[in-house]
Amino acid sequence: MRTPKFLIATILAALAVLLLAQAGLADDIKGRMKARLPVINELKAQGLIGENNQGYLEFRGGQKPKADVVQAENADRAAVYKAIAQRQNTTPEFVGQARAAQIAEKEPGGFWVQDAGGAWKKK
Repeated sequence: MRTPKFLIATILAALAVLLLAQAGLADDIKGRMKARLPVINELKAQGLIGENNQGYLEFRGGQKPKADVVQAENADRAAVYKAIAQRQNTTPEFVGQARAAQIAEKEPGGFWVQDAGGAWKKK
């Protein structure tokens, strides 16, 4: 089942409000996520991690380099999804799935994404 685009837009708008409303915490999370992005993109480019259908990074094989970076990213994503869910009166799982659909659409070619059914595909 595909997530309606208006719902994704609503969730992203809530994220923006959350970031403005909780500037201190949000700035910390945003800063950490931004700092990790080069490492995450490199792991994705190497095919070691992909974006799963729950809105989190997932290792795709036995090698798990920089596992601490992946774990920290997923922890921050979980915190963001939880905050958005509270404001939108929904679940963090729903928010994560909506975010996963958006990520899958925008992910560049050559990166791994997991579809709603759990199958991995290389864009």
